[in-house]
Amino acid sequence: MQPMRYLMGVALTAATPFVFAQDEHEVHAHGHEAHAATDAAPATGKRWAVDAPLQTGMARIRTAVQSLAHHETGHLDAAQVTALATTIEEQVQYLIANCKLDPKADAALHGIIGALLAGAKALKEAPTEAAPVAKLRAALADYPKYFDDPAWSSSAE
Repeated sequence: MQPMRYLMGVALTAATPFVFAQDEHEVHAHGHEAHAATDAAPATGKRWAVDAPLQTGMARIRTAVQSLAHHETGHLDAAQVTALATTIEEQVQYLIANCKLDPKADAALHGIIGALLAGAKALKEAPTEAAPVAKLRAALADYPKYFDDPAWSSSAE
């Protein structure tokens, strides 16, 4: 039972009280899902700089996605999966609310967070299905390709 308490603690810690958009339409109005990350790649060999809100939100999203590995092995129930998917959505909303990046870097982020929102939505709609976890991991794998986050180690995926 100890791993379950840990996972719930991770989910609750990551779901800090920020001001979030009230519904999905506010996310779409901002346009984050409309861009592909490859549309705004920086110059060859370069990655976009990150700010503190981006580092914080992406770290919390990564923690939630890593916790979903337990879902793939059948060790999370639907409520736990839904809680982690909600954490991902909340952290994306945090990123949107605190977006202060160069427009091209912001466009690269849009592709990543659009995929994260789609994966979280798929998990909430079918919390017994594990397939969306792979899509969430793929979205996270794009982050270090486009952003120079010193706290992010791609080997930690």
